[in-house]
Amino acid sequence: MTKILVIDKVHDSIFKMFDEAGIEYSYQPDIKADEVPNAIPPFDGLILRSKMKVGVDLLELAPQLKFIARAGAGVDEIDENYLERRQITLLNAPEGNMDAVGEHTIAMLLCLMNYLHIGNYEVRQKLWQREENRGHELSTRTVGIIGYGHMGQAFAKRLIGFGCKVLAYDNGKTNYGDEYAQEATLEEIQAQSDVLSFHIPLNDHNKHLVSKDYLGGFKKPIYLLNLARGEVIPFSTIEWGLDNNKIIAAGLDVLENEKLHTLTDEQNRIFQKLANDDRVIFTPHVGGWSFESYEKISIVLGRKIINLLNK
Repeated sequence: MTKILVIDKVHDSIFKMFDEAGIEYSYQPDIKADEVPNAIPPFDGLILRSKMKVGVDLLELAPQLKFIARAGAGVDEIDENYLERRQITLLNAPEGNMDAVGEHTIAMLLCLMNYLHIGNYEVRQKLWQREENRGHELSTRTVGIIGYGHMGQAFAKRLIGFGCKVLAYDNGKTNYGDEYAQEATLEEIQAQSDVLSFHIPLNDHNKHLVSKDYLGGFKKPIYLLNLARGEVIPFSTIEWGLDNNKIIAAGLDVLENEKLHTLTDEQNRIFQKLANDDRVIFTPHVGGWSFESYEKISIVLGRKIINLLNK
């Protein structure tokens, strides 16, 4: 019988599915990362969210491991090359949190374009500044989406109701244009976009992808949104873009370094500068983390695991 180790909190809907399918599991959400190596050897499957990186040192202690399932979308903390060599299947659940990401991205963009964060603060201070907080309409803008998987498409789908033009670029796909977005080259996105939103995984190619030269290729100042991974856009690039009027405003759900107590001196300098800039809004990597997505991720992952085992 397949035995699965679960080392993070997940919605209990997945366990109901396992019980019905006769799958054995050990739910240990409070296990510490340094205790996992001793626990993993007898298990055939591992389910986790973000408790720890899964590298060679851990995987070599799990001779029976047949699959790893990430309760979320990104898998950059898992050594995919080693899994491929061992023929260990890697599962994730972007279908479970794509709606949350799509809605969160819309929320950040509308907040920036209409100065909601500024107006809210000022009214609380009894400042009634209508002209200073006059917003911009999305309907007249062109939105460029970098990465057109589940997350990018979920954002594009929600943009349709605003009547704006949507361009999508994905260097890993062909013929991916649909009713929500027009397939475009990076050069077309750089020439036309008023808004730029990132929905790409973190890998060796995409780390620090957005440089000064990359931003410098845009013909118009842009609203910049990042709900992918912080390492895609370094702090220094965001600073340069704001200082040089290449970025009108930025909505950042992710940061180059999210362990804020470990920022380098230079990272801390820029972070403090961004934190004091009304053109920047932050959220703590919660774009895909809604109450609804918590359950949907478990359901999606449960189905994928059961399908895998049934094969």
